[in-house]
Amino acid sequence: MPAYAQSPFLDRLDAEARDLLMSVAREVSFMKGARLVRHGEPARGAWLLRAGLAEAVVTVPGGEALTVAQLAAGSVFGEMALLDHGACTATVSAVDNVDGWFVERDDFRALVAQRHPAALRIQHAITLLLSEKLRLLNAKVLACPSAEDRPAREYGTAGDPLAGVPRSTRTAFDWRSFLPRLPMFEGFDANEIGDVADSGSLVELPRGAPVFEAGQPAGASFLIVRGAVEVIGRHGAFERRLAVLGPGQLFGFMSMLEGQPHGVSCYARESALLLELTRPRFEALYMGGNPVAPKLHRAVHRNLLGSLAQTNRRLTRLISQVRLSAALGQHAELSAAYHGQLVAGE
Repeated sequence: MPAYAQSPFLDRLDAEARDLLMSVAREVSFMKGARLVRHGEPARGAWLLRAGLAEAVVTVPGGEALTVAQLAAGSVFGEMALLDHGACTATVSAVDNVDGWFVERDDFRALVAQRHPAALRIQHAITLLLSEKLRLLNAKVLACPSAEDRPAREYGTAGDPLAGVPRSTRTAFDWRSFLPRLPMFEGFDANEIGDVADSGSLVELPRGAPVFEAGQPAGASFLIVRGAVEVIGRHGAFERRLAVLGPGQLFGFMSMLEGQPHGVSCYARESALLLELTRPRFEALYMGGNPVAPKLHRAVHRNLLGSLAQTNRRLTRLISQVRLSAALGQHAELSAAYHGQLVAGE
């Protein structure tokens, strides 16, 4: 087995996808004390460490240097830079001699443009990394008390709240002609939009109706065609609104792709029209050998990066609050969670 296979990230990939990714990677080596990336500089791509140890450090207000991550052999960082322009949020330096690989964003995009099935599997692995990161960050945010907290509502029945809701392909307005206006379909042509529409069915919900609840198995993703959906996270006896989603936003896909139960609950914020894509139909579009697949991957990445940006704004606000309250331990923990991402999308 090639030496580069000894990596938690690369181990997610099959041999074909791994070889394809490494075909655009270049080997890099750094002496002890060298800087791999500097805080504030443009992020150019992803780094995979093969040997050695690096650490990510930020300077917090007051001048204190805070180590936010230890990066050992097998670590990957900067993966968000493969998907979007951004800036490094920490300085990464070699603690001892470091060897690894660097994948530049432009080279990665050229690889993806080939529409090779293995390239989709690489993108999927990056999606799972971002999804895991978002789950961890949301957990950090929810664990910190906030003025927005409220007593958690009683969940409904243990089953699927949509089990008895009728599905259809028609509604009172011409929803298909409305789809090209939605941000979800940026870059899609008319036929590709039609393929997505034909793969789904419509669900109409009144205000306050649940779409799914935390702990429920994830069997579908949903696109908001009209209306709004509220995302609720729960921590102990309290719950908090994490987001309000509007037309053109995709949700529910994260747990489905991870093969995990939903970690949050979603309710209709107002009367909503949703396009439901069941797991088999979503996966056929997402991993299929069709023109829709790479564009659906990009749409998923835009959703994830947008959610990460929103969570980061919440983290920034919490960091300011705990700094004012002189909760130094909590401040360091939240700062580590924020800056430990290393790359933040614009």
